[in-house]
Amino acid sequence: MFKSAISFAVVALLLAAAPAGATDARRNSTVLPEPQPFEQTLTLLGVGFRVTSANQASANEVTIVPTGLSIDNAPIVRRVEGQVERAEVADLDRDGSPEIYVYLRSAAAGAHGSLLAFSANRRKSLSDIYLAPLADHAKASKGYRGQDEFAVVKHRLVRRFPVYKEGDTPGAPSGGTRRLEYRLTKGEASWVLELDRVLAH
Repeated sequence: MFKSAISFAVVALLLAAAPAGATDARRNSTVLPEPQPFEQTLTLLGVGFRVTSANQASANEVTIVPTGLSIDNAPIVRRVEGQVERAEVADLDRDGSPEIYVYLRSAAAGAHGSLLAFSANRRKSLSDIYLAPLADHAKASKGYRGQDEFAVVKHRLVRRFPVYKEGDTPGAPSGGTRRLEYRLTKGEASWVLELDRVLAH
């Protein structure tokens, strides 16, 4: 009995001395992997894009260094929410000037996706490509709780995510998958990814 009492006392002291959050981490059986730095160089139509990010959990930045532009090849650095998952180059509007699409995913619950994108404006310099918040489209965003996937498919940017119905628990969506297709258009101040089709699967 005496030895058991000592053992329990030692365990209590060790738990009390543990760093804040350490006991919670022990109770949590799911351990998220450490973010890995991202670095990739992509080239299309003679224009290159070197994409790098430390992929920090907070205060993260993405740097894009273009090559092959006739006027401005200066690096672009942007603060972002989330970490870079991957990047793609494409020429969605088929104008001979490529675009770079950087796909991001938040570290928070739901793993919401987002996009950082630029167009090689007439192969001279990079211009922003704007993607409106999903909440701006009531029909498209109904049942959305994150877990987005982005990809270039033919000449459209495609966004897919599971659809949650009322009463669904986290991680168990029952509404199938929604597919959003965007086309690249020239806006007043920048390029715009315009929602073109909403499909259910």
